[in-house]
Amino acid sequence: MTKVTLYIAASLDGYIARNDGGIEWLSILDTEGEDFGYSDFYESIDAIVLGRNTYEVGLGFDEWPYPGKKSFVFTKRHLQSNHEDVVFVSDPVNNALADIETQGFENIWLVGGGALINSFLQHSLIDEYIISTIPTILGSGIQLFPPPSPEEQLELINSKQYSSGLLQSHYRRKVNP
Repeated sequence: MTKVTLYIAASLDGYIARNDGGIEWLSILDTEGEDFGYSDFYESIDAIVLGRNTYEVGLGFDEWPYPGKKSFVFTKRHLQSNHEDVVFVSDPVNNALADIETQGFENIWLVGGGALINSFLQHSLIDEYIISTIPTILGSGIQLFPPPSPEEQLELINSKQYSSGLLQSHYRRKVNP
């Protein structure tokens, strides 16, 4: 059974990037000796799903940020990649996820962005949420859960507070009987 986990950082007011896609405000995550559980999480996943804009942000880093993991990029554009582990997907998320599951991937990281997160929410495809709340108010930008988002009941698995002020909360989607 495939498990999809949204692992993401957001500002205190619920934004994952500035209006222009800028994420430099996430510099709080560049804390020496602290990766906020990222390495353990990264080792636990088999594949990555992300939207085109998030993919393009990743291309702007000095090194590809998702080495050794198959990355499925959702886009309607015809794109090509220099990374052999990148696959472009144009199917609806529920069909694409079913296809990813048939390829043997069980633990999927939903990286973002907001529109793709919303598509997964619309189909109740997110099983767990690990949200790192950054103690910054951006005032505007790309919303973590852009409307219209369906109502989703979650249960807290755990939370951890870091000295930087970052608060990481781990939730599981409640499955109604």
